[in-house]
Amino acid sequence: MKIETSDFNINKVFNNNIVLVYQANVQKILYEKGIGVGKQIGDNISKNASIEKIYSIKNKVNYDNFNKLVNSVEVEVIALCEEIIYLISNELNEDLHERIHISLIDHIEFTLKKLKNGENIKNPLLDEIKILFTKEFELAQKAAVMIEDKTKIHLSEDEIGFITLHIHAARHDGGLPKTVKYAFISNTMIKMIEEELNVKIDKGSICYARLITHIRFTIQRIFNNTIIQNKLLNTIKYKYYSSFKLAQKISKFIEGELELKVIEDETAFLALYIERFKRIE
Repeated sequence: MKIETSDFNINKVFNNNIVLVYQANVQKILYEKGIGVGKQIGDNISKNASIEKIYSIKNKVNYDNFNKLVNSVEVEVIALCEEIIYLISNELNEDLHERIHISLIDHIEFTLKKLKNGENIKNPLLDEIKILFTKEFELAQKAAVMIEDKTKIHLSEDEIGFITLHIHAARHDGGLPKTVKYAFISNTMIKMIEEELNVKIDKGSICYARLITHIRFTIQRIFNNTIIQNKLLNTIKYKYYSSFKLAQKISKFIEGELELKVIEDETAFLALYIERFKRIE
């Protein structure tokens, strides 16, 4: 591991606990209680100083976008978002992708402006998000409390759902588009089942939660090209013919969205879940 030999030079003080610095021409965000107290731009912080968390912005595009936000967004909003990022990283005990410093600040600033104007956007993927990304949703709820404490602006569950997507994306290299894709595919599959079976699926039911969880791991297996074997494949195809035909239709939809092959074994497992909804309804 490379050991830095130069001190940190302060470029911006966000609040008492968070400062933006340069070290060896690399932009970094430092989090440490009281580190910003009495500090000004140009001051140095020793490389040997006790610092609880150090975030780096290394990618050129992320670097440029972050600095655009630093120069255009209120410092209080940036500080609040960095406090949230620290909370998330600390509770997960893992590093987040550096894009979170851009995506979360940009989203929270947009959200606060929208809510101040009395606007509230419905989140059509909320039910799927809450089940697919349970831990991230819990953290987004904590973030919402922090935002309300600081700004006195209340965030609805719909807004919390959007924050959840940013948290999940920061945990995975696929980024926000892939995270949204997970939720979109799940949501569309549910609608396809409802329309084909002419039922209304209870999104508070255990069967719904199990199906969404199954869909999540199915998509992960498809992305990772993980092959599973369904020993009841032929039995399912003939015993639950109509459910298997619907599962095939859904599999074709998934293939179109992911541009990846869905094997028959996966389709058969999905058919079993569809059959379960038919029996309940």
